[in-house]
Amino acid sequence: MTDSKIYFLGAGPGDPELMTIRGKRLLEQAETVIHAGSLVSPELLGFCPRAELVDSAPLCLDDIVKVMVTRARAGKRVVRLHSGDPSFYGAIKEQIAWLRLEGIDFEVVPGVSSLNAAAAALASELTVPGVSQTVIITRAAGRTPVPESESIARLAAHGATMAIFLSAGLAAEVQQQLLEGYKPETPVAVVQNASRQNQRIMRTTVAKLASDIEAAGIDRTAIILVGEALAQAGDESLLYKDGFSHGYRK
Repeated sequence: MTDSKIYFLGAGPGDPELMTIRGKRLLEQAETVIHAGSLVSPELLGFCPRAELVDSAPLCLDDIVKVMVTRARAGKRVVRLHSGDPSFYGAIKEQIAWLRLEGIDFEVVPGVSSLNAAAAALASELTVPGVSQTVIITRAAGRTPVPESESIARLAAHGATMAIFLSAGLAAEVQQQLLEGYKPETPVAVVQNASRQNQRIMRTTVAKLASDIEAAGIDRTAIILVGEALAQAGDESLLYKDGFSHGYRK
């Protein structure tokens, strides 16, 4: 790890064994780790027992950047630890903009997304031939607005597999918008705390989403997956068929 460089590191979905090898090495070498509070599994912080740990949950952007910049300029090895993968709702854009203004070097190191972990927990392929070859990643509009052109209702018109982040607490609104594009009986799976020991899986339909998620008491740290691909019906992939040739099989 190079001095005066900030590493934005994806912590993965929670299971410490789903942290990348490179991520684990960066944590072991880190002297300061600024982590996303309760969103990061405590087991991951065990990879850096000698590092200064800074919980970013109560801090505003200015405070977070000040910690990163002062530590980096002091020659400390600094890791900014985000849950999942930093590129999905990681709010790294504004942090990077500040670092560029301060002339601090940085690098983004990817992590396993909760989307990957949720699909694995369901043993589901999200892209099924003849059913859906597209996955839409989105969120419902709440305190953070969403462009009208990207509302769940408009995206639902595609009928593709949809992964809805950060929206379990808005299930009624999500259901209403989904019904504008999906059939009421369309399969839905809600995975809470994907890959963690307290992981929960709830299977339902678009028509029952709001009532079932309320009954289950799921209101956060969950991803909502929607689409016919979850039924695991459809055509077989051409990739392994006898008559399908490619560069490695004639």
